[in-house]
Amino acid sequence: MPFSTADVEAALRSVEEKYRGPAGSVAVIHQGQIWRRVWGFADMEKRIPMTSQVQLPICSISKQMVCLALEDVIRNPTPAMKARPIEPKVQLAKELVDILPQLGEIPGGRQLTLSHLHSMQSGIRDYWAMTSPLWGAKPDDPFSLTLDAPRAIQRTKSLHFEPGTETSYSNVNFYILARILEKVAGQSLGQLLTERVFIKAGMATASLCPNTAGPPHPIVGYEGDEKHGYIPAVNRIEWCGDAGIVASLEDMIAYEQWLHESWKDEGSIYRHVTQPPTFKDGSPAYYSYGLGHGEAAAKQWIGHGGALRGFRLQRLHVPAENLSAVVLFNHEGDSGSAAESIVKKLFKFDEPAGSVNTAAPEWTGSFLDEETQLLIRAKPGDAGEVAITYFGEEKAKLTSTTQAESRQLRASVDKDQIQIDRLRENKKLRGRRIDETADMPPSSDYVAIYQSADADSTFICNGTSTLMYGAFNGYLGKGPIHLMKYVGEDIFILSAPRGLDAPAPGDWTVVFHRDGDGKVVGATVGCQLARKLKFERIA
Repeated sequence: MPFSTADVEAALRSVEEKYRGPAGSVAVIHQGQIWRRVWGFADMEKRIPMTSQVQLPICSISKQMVCLALEDVIRNPTPAMKARPIEPKVQLAKELVDILPQLGEIPGGRQLTLSHLHSMQSGIRDYWAMTSPLWGAKPDDPFSLTLDAPRAIQRTKSLHFEPGTETSYSNVNFYILARILEKVAGQSLGQLLTERVFIKAGMATASLCPNTAGPPHPIVGYEGDEKHGYIPAVNRIEWCGDAGIVASLEDMIAYEQWLHESWKDEGSIYRHVTQPPTFKDGSPAYYSYGLGHGEAAAKQWIGHGGALRGFRLQRLHVPAENLSAVVLFNHEGDSGSAAESIVKKLFKFDEPAGSVNTAAPEWTGSFLDEETQLLIRAKPGDAGEVAITYFGEEKAKLTSTTQAESRQLRASVDKDQIQIDRLRENKKLRGRRIDETADMPPSSDYVAIYQSADADSTFICNGTSTLMYGAFNGYLGKGPIHLMKYVGEDIFILSAPRGLDAPAPGDWTVVFHRDGDGKVVGATVGCQLARKLKFERIA
């Protein structure tokens, strides 16, 4: 269906009004027509306006472009690949074993394939979650591609689930894919992206810029909000494969137009990488080839977001409508919701009201999933909703007083048990209620030093009375102190809201373990992106 210019401009204007911030640039591409809206300042201190030509780091949107280049070299091998007497896919698979030689010693490691990497089904813990806090990095520390990243790969000593059975977002998957691609192709990732994506798509100014400390002039990313003020964000990490591309709104418009044309060809690489993904058991997955699959306004979209301290970005493609929406912010507004709001406004879509308004009191509380050793927190939300925190807070609509669902999950509560089926991750959580009424045991029970051979990390726990603190030492240094909050039954929340990458995983669950005499002898530490790491008390 065609949209009027007035409707499209109103949808874009609503993004500017709701997600004000230092600056933004947004676009709608539909049936060959293009609408743009740009506002604010690329650099507030120097008073440099934002334009549609200003380049921003597009962060994880880079992943899909790496996969397009990967599939292109399989179909059109480089001279180095042609010189070898084996098929391109076999060359790539062989290099996976070379870059992760320890796979044979890891339970489930021999099952790992390139497909598991680009579908986030590898079971490898996310290295940005591990760097801070477990490996001792401070939020503003540097992270080197040549020095630090290889050492992170060497520390992959276990998987937190069997490959192919679940999804867990892991940036390291795409770091590994990029290194494999470079080694097998005999070309740099920058050259491969330029020749096989940017030039073909007409992205005139897009490039690979792995160092986040030096984004192209004049863009500046900002932390903060209007209430507390905006300050320039400090980034000092290097990333390449999981992110690293910089592009302007004009580049992204050209990219969307290229994808729209590619969609018309059923034999195109884009059609290949957008096939509906599945898990090992055949159930539908939502992620593959660096692309998420979702729904807005009852329309199926394909796309991805991006995030770095001071930046939030999103692109959505609705193939059935020949429609794309692009949102680029140099602040930390919710770009994903902004892009979906454009689609909803264009199709004049209102979310259906829930049929149940009152949540049962059993929803309120904290629950421990024994299998993952992770905490689930639940509480009634707005009318007709419950708020569930497992990996950030998520809202679900009540379908009865004890049941709720959203596009991401189905949940139910029964007295002291909570059940959550996380549809996107193919993960079933079964939590038992934690008794939060008892006082915390003496802090001396927990104050100690704990070591994890699996994580190559040291956990130092200290504190007095009811206030506990935790810190980690690892190969990246001695990390900062983090506050710990007692939940109950030897279970704590360790808060780490800032990391090298953004957004950080946030709260970690710490479950202390006692021996038969009641002495604390160890702990399990984890978050959704890095689960079930065991620490033993050593002092």
